[in-house]
Amino acid sequence: MTIYNGMPAAELGGEDWECPWSGPSGGQCLEAKRLDDGRVAVRQSTDPEGPALIFTRGEFQAFISGARDGLADHLVR
Repeated sequence: MTIYNGMPAAELGGEDWECPWSGPSGGQCLEAKRLDDGRVAVRQSTDPEGPALIFTRGEFQAFISGARDGLADHLVR
């Protein structure tokens, strides 16, 4: 199977998705799944069959580090 950015998340299987981020009202979560090749897939929990964003390990590490350092805080003010 070819894994690509924007592919239907359902094609990645329904198991191993984690919900480390949760919205304030619950049920509005981003879910992530580590792929066999080390990349990370992210999907919206309210649309589990919708598109998945696929990130390299480095891209995802940069995102987490930037969020941890407050670089995206202006997006939610």
